[in-house]
Amino acid sequence: MTFTDELDEAVDEIFQTQWKNRDGDKVPEAEDVRLGNDAVLLDGTVLYADLANSTALVNSFPNWYAAEVYKSYLVCACKVIRKNGGEITAFDGDRVMAVYIGDHKNTAATRTALQINYVVQKLINPKLKASYPDKSCTVTQSVGVDTSKLFVAKTGIRGSNDLVWVGRAANYAAKLSSLREPGYSSYITAAVYKAMHQSVKCEGQQNQPMWESRVWEKLGISFYRSSWWWDTA
Repeated sequence: MTFTDELDEAVDEIFQTQWKNRDGDKVPEAEDVRLGNDAVLLDGTVLYADLANSTALVNSFPNWYAAEVYKSYLVCACKVIRKNGGEITAFDGDRVMAVYIGDHKNTAATRTALQINYVVQKLINPKLKASYPDKSCTVTQSVGVDTSKLFVAKTGIRGSNDLVWVGRAANYAAKLSSLREPGYSSYITAAVYKAMHQSVKCEGQQNQPMWESRVWEKLGISFYRSSWWWDTA
């Protein structure tokens, strides 16, 4: 069998094998899903947290300095995700993906976005400036959140594989996290906004709205953006 024959056989197997789907009650680990056409179905909320301007960071500063910025952002984002009940599912360079399930998944993911903004504004940037006063770097970032049904399968080959998250939420959350608007860092879809608790819609006793409604004409979707933060205390 030639290598081309091997590839041809692999594609045939994927297209001709019937899928075995099952409902999930937790975020699956890689070992929970088989390499064949095996999938877990979830109602989930996906969050992407993405460090902005990473290309300029690595081009303009020493590699060790860029690494410290990367690490401080990703470590804090992961801790905030875990604190709010999210499960970290993937890293992609300077961004992290997480999935939330359960009755309060939209509220938890939205609170995570606001708390990551707090960490960046109130902890990372002040400490970065204090530690390296001679370097003019300010950490900026965006978090995107969407909710939908998810089809979770395993992709790759034996010995080198990972889970793939198929569904609108994974796609839209990633796209929202790529938005770069001065002053804004948290973006959620209308579906998330509709489902989340009032406590993450408006601020405290004065009931001041924390979110602005927008339309992404290119994608044809309604979403909300926020410049607010939520204390991690």
